[in-house]
Amino acid sequence: MRRNAREVTIGNMKIGGDTPIAVQSMTNTDTADAPKTIEQIKKLETAGCDIVRVSVYNAAAAQAVRAIRDGISVPLVADVHFDHRLAITAIENGVDKLRINPGNIKNPRYIEQLADCAKAHHIPIRIGVNAGSLSKAIFEKYGQVTPEALVASALENVALLEQYRFYDIVISVKVSDVRKMVESYQLIANECSYPLHLGVTEAGTVELGTVKNAVGIGALLLQGIGDTIRVSLTGDPVPEVKAAQNILRSVGLFHKGIEIISCPTCARTKIPLEKIIAEVEAKTAHITQPLKVAIMGCVVNGPGEAREADIGLAGGGNGEKAAIFKNGQLVCTVEEENMVSRLIEEINKLIPQQ
Repeated sequence: MRRNAREVTIGNMKIGGDTPIAVQSMTNTDTADAPKTIEQIKKLETAGCDIVRVSVYNAAAAQAVRAIRDGISVPLVADVHFDHRLAITAIENGVDKLRINPGNIKNPRYIEQLADCAKAHHIPIRIGVNAGSLSKAIFEKYGQVTPEALVASALENVALLEQYRFYDIVISVKVSDVRKMVESYQLIANECSYPLHLGVTEAGTVELGTVKNAVGIGALLLQGIGDTIRVSLTGDPVPEVKAAQNILRSVGLFHKGIEIISCPTCARTKIPLEKIIAEVEAKTAHITQPLKVAIMGCVVNGPGEAREADIGLAGGGNGEKAAIFKNGQLVCTVEEENMVSRLIEEINKLIPQQ
C-alpha cells in the first residue's frame, strides 16, 4: 500500500497522493545558454521525463529561466545553493519548483523572504538534504552521516518553512550509500506526510549507478514510499529517464509502451536473440499502449513464458520454424527470415488504430 503523502502542484502536474510516480532528471548544460538547455530538455521530454531540474548558480542562469520555461512543456525546477536572491529571481522568472540545500541558506530572514516569494507565486520547495548539508550542531550530535542525522536535518528545515506558514514542501534525503539511503527514507516517511523525492546521489556511471538506484529506489517503492524519482548517473542525462522507467516497470508502477521479456539464452538457442530484440524495440518504440512481448530462444521455455505475455516469439533457427503465441496460444509458425516482420504485424493487430 502506498504511503499517503499530501498532494503538491508543480506546474501543470501534481505529485503525492495517488498520482503516478513522476520521473525527474537534471540538465548538465550551461543554464545561461537557454537554447542549448532547451534542446537537452526536449530530448528528456521525448524520452518520457516528467520533471526537469536546472542549476541556477549565477544571475545569468536565473535570468535564463524565463526563456527555458517558455521553450519547454514539462515542469521546471531551479536548483539553488547559497544565494536566496537567485532563488527569488528564478521564481519570479517562472520556475515551477525550487530545490534548496538547507545547509547553504542559513539566515532565517532570507528563508522567510524565500518562503514568502514562493507562497506568492504558488511554487513548492524541495528541501534536498545530503551528507554535505548537515549543520555543525547535527553533525556533532550524531558524530557522522547517519539516517537519523539526515532526517533530523530535513525536519529542522521543514520546521523553518512551516514557521512562515509555508507547507508546499517536498523532501529528499539522498546519500550515495544505498543502505543509508533506504533507511533514511523509511525514517522520514514515518515522520511527516510531505511528498518524497527518491534517489541515490553520486551513484556513478550508467552500469553501477543504475544498479545502485534500482536497489535503493526499488526497495522503497515496493514499500509504498516515494512520489518522484531521479536516477542520478554521470554523463548524458537521457539514460536516467529510461533507467527510472525500467525501475518503475519492474515494480509494476509504469504502464506505458512495450515491455520485452526474454530468456538468458542457452545452447538450445539457435536464433540471434539480441539482434531480434533490438530490432523489435526499434520498430515498436512509438507504441505507448502497455504491451508485454516475450522473445524466447527456444520452445522449451518459450510458450510457458509467452503465456504471461500478450504476445510472444519462440524458437526457430537451423531450419526450424519459430512459433508466435498470443496469451500462450499458438498463432502461427514462421521461417526465421520472416519472424520479426510477422511478430511486428501481430503486435500491430493488438494496438488500437487511431
